[in-house]
Amino acid sequence: MARRSKRSEESLERPSLESSERVSKSSGHREADRSRRRGEALGERGPDLRKETLWDELAGMAEDDEEIEELEEEEEEEEDFTVDRFFDLEEPPDTELARVEEELEREAEQEEDLLDLESPELTNDPVRMYLREIGRVDLLTEEEEKALASQVQSGVQARKRLASAEALDPAEREQLERLVEEGKRAEQRLVEANLRLVVSVAKRYLGRGMGLLDLIQEGNIGLLRAVEKFDPRRGYKFSTYATWWIRQAISRAIADQARTVRIPVHMVETINRLARAQRRLAQELGRDATARELALEMDLLSDEDRAEIEDALLNGRPLDPAVDRRWRRAAVKVRRIIRIAQEPMSLETPIGSEENSYLGDFIEDETMPGPVDAASKQLLKEQMQSILDSLTDRERKVLEMRFGLVDGQGHTLEEVGKAFGVTRERIRQIEAKALRKLRHPLRSRKLRDYLS
Repeated sequence: MARRSKRSEESLERPSLESSERVSKSSGHREADRSRRRGEALGERGPDLRKETLWDELAGMAEDDEEIEELEEEEEEEEDFTVDRFFDLEEPPDTELARVEEELEREAEQEEDLLDLESPELTNDPVRMYLREIGRVDLLTEEEEKALASQVQSGVQARKRLASAEALDPAEREQLERLVEEGKRAEQRLVEANLRLVVSVAKRYLGRGMGLLDLIQEGNIGLLRAVEKFDPRRGYKFSTYATWWIRQAISRAIADQARTVRIPVHMVETINRLARAQRRLAQELGRDATARELALEMDLLSDEDRAEIEDALLNGRPLDPAVDRRWRRAAVKVRRIIRIAQEPMSLETPIGSEENSYLGDFIEDETMPGPVDAASKQLLKEQMQSILDSLTDRERKVLEMRFGLVDGQGHTLEEVGKAFGVTRERIRQIEAKALRKLRHPLRSRKLRDYLS
């Protein structure tokens, strides 16, 4: 069985819901304040900062190859906590759940209608029918979620007890079977009440190689896993816990099925984080974020380095060289993630409004000679044929066979001799005589320009 993280085990012993909420909210306020201050710092410096960041980007891109090789060597030695391990763990880490909770709070402030039936991506008839069906199910309160989750856990324990016990008295068996049935009904109720949550998460993964219904189906698998594992004693809402599992299920499906070239599951989640960071910064800054800004937003640096960078930006002072180097290396990682996220394009992709040409038509075939080379080769062939025509038929045919001037396949003296019914020595003499004629200035000067 996969090992459980130490922080996850410790978190199970915390019975206080209020303390967990305070920690989560305070961290959310810190993140919002930090983002606001960074935006103000970037805005105050205006064009000068844009010039500096543009120059930093160009300089960083020139050093990417060396940095990437060094980073890959380091990452081979590191033991990263990947999504593969997340999916196999008994429980997700508290750090991940806290991050998900902050994201859900930000999304809730936008008051987005997650089941808007007029949304372009939801106009497919099967999708509309499915959304109408799940929209009829009443949502649960937090107290109802906790009560149902407790019934689910009681049913799971009862099922294990029935499977492991060899001898049970009828009364105990009847009680365990009743708990199992109650757990199944509670599980069904939790699943049905949160199907809309799956749709809201799945919508954010559109355009990545899988249709919405397929994404919903994969997300439902994650929801079932969340219902089975949810423990309200950890202090998180069920929606927070379920969102984490839904994302993992969808990310795994996209990594396995959606791309022509498969990428690791943990990179899919990293790409998703990058996309979310790009959207947030584009809204805050009113422009596309640079790689360095994305590195700050994606937490690729330590808290100390982030504080140092933000202070330097606010006060307009030079950055410590060591911190700047780590920041640049984090930006290199961002650019590498962007390159990995690029989708392969088919050479058969239609181009133009009439779609009568394809992408492959505009890609140079490096095996084909250029127009100048093709014209020179054709002129050389014509001049060579003109010179060969000045020889006797036997001399011309001997040279054509010896040097493969017709079919590109040269022949030995013996093979040519058999073709003409003479000895190889006679063929050698004919060849030598023909070559002497070709070396005559009247003939050779026609080819001199091509040879030079």
